[in-house]
Amino acid sequence: MKTPDLIRADITRRLASNWHHDITGGTVTWPHSFPLGKPTKSDLDTDYGTFHRHVLEWQDWARVHQVAITYTNRHVLGTTQIIPTHATVPDLATAAKIAAGGWPHRLTRGTQRIGILRNRFPEAPGLARLVRAVDGYTDTDFDLLLTVADWFSYNDPAGLTPRQVPIPGIHAKWLNSHQPHILTLTGKANLGLLPPHSPRIHFTYLDPDYRATGRRAYDSATVGDTSVPAYQPQVVIISENKDTAIHFPLISSGISVEGDGFGGKTAAAFPWLVNADSVHYWGDIDAYGYEILNGWRADGVPVTSILMDPATYETYEPYGTNTDAKGRPLEVGIRKPLPHLTVEERAVYEHITDPTCSGHRRIEQERIPLREAYHLVCEQVWSVSVDGPRTAKPPPTRNT
Repeated sequence: MKTPDLIRADITRRLASNWHHDITGGTVTWPHSFPLGKPTKSDLDTDYGTFHRHVLEWQDWARVHQVAITYTNRHVLGTTQIIPTHATVPDLATAAKIAAGGWPHRLTRGTQRIGILRNRFPEAPGLARLVRAVDGYTDTDFDLLLTVADWFSYNDPAGLTPRQVPIPGIHAKWLNSHQPHILTLTGKANLGLLPPHSPRIHFTYLDPDYRATGRRAYDSATVGDTSVPAYQPQVVIISENKDTAIHFPLISSGISVEGDGFGGKTAAAFPWLVNADSVHYWGDIDAYGYEILNGWRADGVPVTSILMDPATYETYEPYGTNTDAKGRPLEVGIRKPLPHLTVEERAVYEHITDPTCSGHRRIEQERIPLREAYHLVCEQVWSVSVDGPRTAKPPPTRNT
């Protein structure tokens, strides 16, 4: 036989699944009878004294919570005994009181909000789903949602970006993240705002002959635009961090791309980038860095990683960290499949995501000297070993 605590959990699950429909009249979930379990005859005959104490416990619980108990007759040791079979919760309010944990307040708040929504937006569909979606809203956010929906109901925002909407108290991020709820209340297919601008990348020209001409060193490209870089690069180095990309050493036919702030799908939109002879990716040695690397390949950018292998980790691990920018310990997190990692990359990823890892879980890209990346790219592209510090003259361009 189930205990009252187990039935309370059953009541809470049913309440959580349907409360928003119940308060709007979309469903009739209550009353509902919850089975208490059926003891076997052997169990009853063996220890009926203990079972009878459970029956008395159920009867006390039912009186306190105004729940009806259904019984059936069972033969026990030659006698007929009444055995509880179901507990019936009569209504939504009773279920909320039993569930406790803020449920009575949630239903009261949700009912009040439904009334407000129906009064101000009587034609809006799907209010049950909406009241569930905004359940976590503070009263301030809920009032702001109503204000914004009112504004879009009676104003034409044509030609405005989300940042330009003249409503006190909102900003673009709030407006963008709450658009589905605003659309529900206004009945609009879209808000009529200007679409987000096309994504763009920023990059640095690394070819020494080109740089000697005095033309621009830094450039950008926008998805869908017709512009092309000053030359078709043979070598592309994508760096997770902006400073590393900007200050990468000069290299023949090279372009360094700032990888922070956009993903592989954006880069894949530029033929000159994905069609370069050698496309390299250099990121932080941490869980997120390998997830990004995997994502670039999944999005169709044929990157070869540099300085993200076991040897690099072993060499620069003493310069790593186990805290984030705010000084909080790095969480181990849950390992992801990352099917596009190489064997060596996966070895490092699995090591730094191992809960028993004793080394640092993050080595920031900037902790590794730029000349190391430069030398490695030269070796991979031209099979040229560069000794000592960075030289003024880059290796020769590979014959094609």
